[in-house]
Amino acid sequence: MINETTKSAFLLKFGKKLGEIKKLKNLSYRTIAKNCDLDASFISKIEKGTENITLETILNLSYGLNIQPKEFFDFKVDLEKE
Repeated sequence: MINETTKSAFLLKFGKKLGEIKKLKNLSYRTIAKNCDLDASFISKIEKGTENITLETILNLSYGLNIQPKEFFDFKVDLEKE
C-alpha cells in the first residue's frame, strides 16, 4: 500500500513539472485554461499539488500546453516499500 506521504510527494512533483512547462512556454493559468477548457484556479491547484486529477485532465492539459502527456511524468518517484 502506498502511504499518504508518497502520494502527496507525487502530486507535488507532477505540479512542479506542470509549473516548469508553463513557465518554459511563458503561459498564464488563464491562457492554459482557455486552451484546454479547464478553470484557471483548478490548474493553479494542480500546480500546487492539492488536486488529484484524472487521466482526462492530463489529456486536457497536454492539449492546452501542446505537449505529449509523458512530459508531465519526467521525474523520479520513491517506490520503496516500508
